Parts: sequence; C-alpha cells; structure tokens
Amino acid sequence: MSSQLLQLQRRMATAVMEPLTRYESTRKVRRDGVDMASEASEFIKPNISLTSLERLEIYNRQYWFRLYSSLEEDFPGLLAVLGRRTFERVMRCYLDTYPSTSFTLRDLGSKLRMYLSSHEELIGSKGKIALDVASLEWAHIEAYDAATFPAPEPEYFAGITDDSFLRLQPSVRLLELAYPVDDLLISIRQSIGSSDTSSNNASVIRKSSTIRRVGKISSTTLWLAVHRQEFAVYYKRLRLEEYRMLCAIQAGLPLGKVFETAFQGSTMDEASQAELLQEAFHQWAVLGWLCAPE
Repeated sequence: MSSQLLQLQRRMATAVMEPLTRYESTRKVRRDGVDMASEASEFIKPNISLTSLERLEIYNRQYWFRLYSSLEEDFPGLLAVLGRRTFERVMRCYLDTYPSTSFTLRDLGSKLRMYLSSHEELIGSKGKIALDVASLEWAHIEAYDAATFPAPEPEYFAGITDDSFLRLQPSVRLLELAYPVDDLLISIRQSIGSSDTSSNNASVIRKSSTIRRVGKISSTTLWLAVHRQEFAVYYKRLRLEEYRMLCAIQAGLPLGKVFETAFQGSTMDEASQAELLQEAFHQWAVLGWLCAPE
C-alpha cells in the first residue's frame, strides 16, 4: 500500500470517527481546529445534490449511529434504569473516553462498568443499581461467546483428592450483586424481544427502541452465575457457599482449599456440608460448568 493511499485512508477515518454534535450532525470545526468543510473537499467530490461535507456527514453519522445502536442493544437494562436522556449522555461521554478500537463491536462496552464506577456523577441516584446492571449485562456478553472446553472424564472425579484441581468453563461468570437485577434484566429482554445476537445493520436515521423505565428496586445481596447452555445465556442464583467454592475453583485453588474457603465461618454441621457438596458438584457437572485442569 502506497504511503499516499495510507495517508488518505487515515484522513478519511479521522473525519468519519469525529464525534457528532449534540444535534447528531457533523461538526463544522473538528476538535483539533480543522475546518471540516475544507478537509472534506480534499478527498470527497460534491455532486448535484450534496456538498463534500454533506456527503461526509452520511458516513460520519452512520459510524456513530452504529456505535450508539450497539451499546443500546448490549445494555437495554442500563437504558431502562437510567432513562434515555441520561443513558445517551453516558453513552457519548463513554465513547469519547473509550472510542472503538476493536475489529468487533462485541468489545465496545467492555470498559463501561469501570467507567461508570469512576463517573457516578453521570448516573445519579440509581448509581448502584446501574453498576449491577452493567456488570450483569457485560457478563452476559462474555458468557455468550466464550470458549468451551471438554468436561472431565468420569474417572477423574473418582480419583480426586484435596490436592486435585478443577477449572470452570470460560463461559461461566460469577457475580456478587447488591440488587436483584437478574429478574429485572430477564423481564426487559423479554419485553423488547431481545436475543443473544446483535444486528450489524447501520442506518442513516437512528431508530431508538422504547424501553419502560425501571421503578424502585429493593437492595438484597445476590450471588449469581451467568452461564451458557447451547446458544442461550442463563442466570442461576447461588448459595453463598456455592459462590465461594466456584470463585475458589476459578482462582485455581486445590479442592481442599476450595472446601475450606466455602465453609469458613459457616454454622453448617458436617452432614449438611457433605450434602451441599454432593448436590453442588452434581449440578455443576450436569450444567457442564466444570472442565479438567490443563
């Protein structure tokens, strides 16, 4: 590729990726002071109907509308919690700080929860609920397209000791939440007919789906596993002891330490602990959450 062509491509990309105005139109003057009309005329010809800048605006708006639509599709729960006006303000601020740098829009919201936690002034009184929703929605995305490894052979379970290791499937995500946002998100996704796949359609005119605002939600500690079965993502509530064990397995601890961590400070007697272990490991095996160590 010639250096001249590469330079032209970079100029075009810079122009297309320049953030829109608050009215969703192309800026007259770029943030670095460059006049956009003059810049557009350098590499886009006008036609009978449109100036160079107007032709550039079509691509500029398509690019940003696709980013906006992607975040709206991936975080419908956050939209419902914050309301459209606040959500769109958050969306623009977030993309200004963390612009798209990946070949796939799947990664676009990867830093959204972290961004919200350090900019709680943007999300107001529903900040803690919003953080939980953002955490769950990103875990949903990760669980959907994570890898799957073979499950342990039955002989492996027959020979395990306190020094044995297990791994969790990459598609299992563990969350400790302050609000019961799992039921909320299921309800929202059902109401808008959301699936576990996203659209790649771009439109010159941005169309926003209508999502009902969320009312008051009472705080209650919740331990949750987000996991994939076939091609769908599910949420399973866990007991504290289960959550501790799964986190310990995920951290790479041997099973002896896993059990010790699970029941630290617990008032359960040994018989109840043994019953819980048997039930939990049976469920995890049936659900396909476990895989053999490398």
